[in-house]
Amino acid sequence: MFYLFPRVPLWVMFILGFVYSVSISWNINGISHNFIHNPYFRSPLLNRLFSIMESITVGFSQIFYECIHMQHHKGNADRPDETGETVDWISIYKHGHDGEAEHPFKYTFFSFFREDPKTVLKELKRKDPREAFWGVLELASFVTTFVVLGILNWRYICFLLPFWYFGHCLSYLNGYYRHYGGNPDEPIAWGVSTYEKLYNWTWFFNGYHAEHHFRPKVHWTRMQALRDQIVEQQRAAGVRVIKVPHALGFLEHDLTPDERARELQSKPVC
Repeated sequence: MFYLFPRVPLWVMFILGFVYSVSISWNINGISHNFIHNPYFRSPLLNRLFSIMESITVGFSQIFYECIHMQHHKGNADRPDETGETVDWISIYKHGHDGEAEHPFKYTFFSFFREDPKTVLKELKRKDPREAFWGVLELASFVTTFVVLGILNWRYICFLLPFWYFGHCLSYLNGYYRHYGGNPDEPIAWGVSTYEKLYNWTWFFNGYHAEHHFRPKVHWTRMQALRDQIVEQQRAAGVRVIKVPHALGFLEHDLTPDERARELQSKPVC
């Protein structure tokens, strides 16, 4: 896009900017996410280089994202405790009220600004100071890339940044509906799934989210087989299934009376 920016009409750049935004969400929820659970290479060096490349490409730190994501799996979109805290730093209930999920608009567009690199860095240092170093290096790498682009063409970076932000918002939107209507107290129903074929074929079976939270280490190519094994357990637990891709979850009907009842039953008693 940097090469095309001064050479094509602005309306073309807006289309490419939107594609860039979608590709960020696609990368985070597909390429980057699967890399966390099943590294792509046997060589530690290749995995390190891929992590740095991902960081520059997406505009974040892959290592910081891994830390946040693994915390997400510890809490599984849990509700706030009596002190108002959640184990899951990005839980859709963290900033909600009365045990309800936050409004999707606020979660989608505000979560980016709620990210706390200091907390993530502190947790990384506690676990592995070496990984913390590489995480900071990844952040510095992508920031340096953006700064260089800005020096070369300040108009381009001003054009790019809103689409970069919007891409991360789309990722949060995707994440919201992967848990809206799930049951934080029932492991097999922690996530919300969608079996829309085109979405799953192009997003590395990201739709099988209830299955993924139940068995995080299962490779994405084995998600259908896993569902076949546990489908009766899922039905008994009332796993929520939507018809549309997660990012279009706002087009789906709201929670049914039965799902709403389960929501109320699973709320913590204060």
